[in-house]
This record gives sequence, C-alpha cells and structure tokens, in this order.
Amino acid sequence: MNDTVIFDLDGVIIDSEPIHFQIEQQMFRELNIDISFSEHSSFVGTSSQNMWESIVNKHHLTWQPGELVKKNHQRYMDYLQGNRLGPIEGIEELIRALYEDNLQLLVASSSPKAVIEIVLQKFDFRNYFKALVSGTDLPHSKPHPDIFLKAAQLTGSAQGKCVVIEDSENGVAAARAAGMKCIGFLNPNSGQQDLGRAHIIIKSFKELDSKRIRNLE
Repeated sequence: MNDTVIFDLDGVIIDSEPIHFQIEQQMFRELNIDISFSEHSSFVGTSSQNMWESIVNKHHLTWQPGELVKKNHQRYMDYLQGNRLGPIEGIEELIRALYEDNLQLLVASSSPKAVIEIVLQKFDFRNYFKALVSGTDLPHSKPHPDIFLKAAQLTGSAQGKCVVIEDSENGVAAARAAGMKCIGFLNPNSGQQDLGRAHIIIKSFKELDSKRIRNLE
C-alpha cells in the first residue's frame, strides 16, 4: 500500500505554466529568437538551466545560460510577489485530505527552493509537506529520476510505495524511471504533454481521494 505522495509544483499546485510561457516568450523576443510552441512545451517539467542551455547552444547566443536563468527566475519571482494567485481547483482539498489520513507529502519541483517556498506560503500549504526538493540542487533535471529518488530518501519510504502527481511528460518519465507510481494531471495550460506513461490520467483533482491513491498499483 502506498504511503507517500510527491507533488510537482508548477501545473499541479499552481497553474503557473502560462506565466512561465509568457515570461519566456518575452525573453525569446528580446533575444530575437523564434521558439515554436511545440519546442517550448517540450521544456515543461525540466529545469530553467536545462532549457536555457539547450536554447543557447541551438541558437548560438552570446549569453551564458546562468545569466538567462537568473533573469528568468527574477521576473517570475516579481510576478509571484506582485500578483494575487490561487491554487489549482481541488488541490487544496486533496492535500488536506491526504495529510489528515497520515500520508507523507512532499513537493519535488524543477523550480528553485525559494520559488517553492513562496508559492506554498502564499497558499498557506507549507505545514502540510514533510520536505521540499528542488531540481536546481541536483545534478540532473527531469526526465532523470534524481529528484524523486531524493524525495524518497528524505522520507525513508520505498520507491514502490511513492505516488507522484505530475502534469508534464518529463515529470512522468522521471517518476517511472524512479520506480514510482504516477498520476498524470491533464492540465490544458501545460502545453502539448504526452502523459500516456502515467498509471492513471485525471482531468480534475476531484477524481482523487486518499483510498484511491493508497491503493494505486
């Protein structure tokens, strides 16, 4: 029986992918490069470092990837702090129900730890989560399994007893590579994502409850 639930942040707890797309498309215009929607969508779930390294190499930019990552993150932080945002519908009720049923809850996100903290504090969710894991602190980003293996290590839970909730193809691939069960959340704002490798796919968090997650195989 499953005893740990690992949540992605962007596109699962907060509907932030449109914000990321908007900020990054503006940066692409400033850099005079053309990134298609399909190519942009392929980076959902992975780290900003990974995305900007790929773009800098492909388009032969003179910028260092780290400089663009810093600019990208600062614009996103400014947006978070300057705008009123709410959690995705149904996620608060699900998190509370799982917490009250004594499941271990974690967030494992490609976003920096500071961003994860701001979002969870903004929604008053921080106390529900045993630990937060940022992909920026690890050698490899999703679709590599490092982030989820680290999350399991922090809880002491077996990988086979962990359930990951993801909205991206990269995230689903990382969860499967870590030997964990995966719930794919079909978020229409997360771009063109193939969630076919998830164990189940949902369109609303109202489709989930503690019993279904504990018994997911």
